[in-house]
Amino acid sequence: MAKKNAAVAAEAIKPKAVAKDEDFVLVSLDKKATEIIDTPKYSYWKSVWKTFFANPVTIFMLVLMIIILLMSYIQPMFSGYSLLDVKGVNDFGARYNWPSAKYWFGTDADGKSLFDAVWAGAKTSISIGVIASVIVTVVGVIVGAFWGVSKKIDRIMLEIYNVISNVPMTLIVIVLSYTFGNGFWNLIFAMTVTSWLGTAYFIRVQVMIMRDREYNIASRTLGTPTRRMIFRNILPYLTSVIVTQVSQLLPSFISIEVFLSFLGVGLSSNVPSLGRLISQYSPYMTSYPYLFWLPVLVLALITVSLYIVGQNLADASDPRTHM
Repeated sequence: MAKKNAAVAAEAIKPKAVAKDEDFVLVSLDKKATEIIDTPKYSYWKSVWKTFFANPVTIFMLVLMIIILLMSYIQPMFSGYSLLDVKGVNDFGARYNWPSAKYWFGTDADGKSLFDAVWAGAKTSISIGVIASVIVTVVGVIVGAFWGVSKKIDRIMLEIYNVISNVPMTLIVIVLSYTFGNGFWNLIFAMTVTSWLGTAYFIRVQVMIMRDREYNIASRTLGTPTRRMIFRNILPYLTSVIVTQVSQLLPSFISIEVFLSFLGVGLSSNVPSLGRLISQYSPYMTSYPYLFWLPVLVLALITVSLYIVGQNLADASDPRTHM
């Protein structure tokens, strides 16, 4: 055993062979290779669309929404529907026709095609909802962002919000509609003049949560202007929150327009809308139910598809769902 240990010790202290130059290969320096990070590339919007289209329900609702939008904006261009058109009122054969291959949605007491009326009304209702949502979102996000970072603005805006938020929005819209008169843009003004405050207050809360995070405190300490900090450091992180707000505003404004038109307030008498159709045909709910329920069905499809697509887009725009 002692001999074996001595042999191992002798082998250990035996000098090793010296490496020669031919044992090494010279590798050229590749500057581009030094920048390569050994992780998958991440694209925010690519991940958003990948998550968004991964849900079959979302795809179905998106297709349904696109079909409804195309029908609402293209079909009236060819039909030329007008509430003032009474050409078929004396044609008794064209009155009260149930849905068929000739009249897809049937006809009313004046012999007008309900199919044409529904899509002309949907165009008006969707246009009002989209325009009002864009105005409220843009104004609300900008005001809410500065509201959340400025204590001076916060003191003033809180008093304004506390006063206006205690008055029902529907009452404000009705009063303003009667004050300024019926009309497309008058209704939009009445719907948006105070609605942006709710969005601004919601964004203000979200901004107050984000502004005191470490990177924003460091950015403010280094002298970053408030505007740059809002639009670069805070709002990009609130994308999913803003999309959620839009997905809720669109159906709500369409519903408000329908409700006001049902009451005969807001739009002029010669402007078709889904609310006006529902109000006009509500007496026929039992005698000719297709006149009432088909506009209601189209309204339900519009609001549900917009809401589901908007909510799923909001979920997909949240980076936490990209894991």
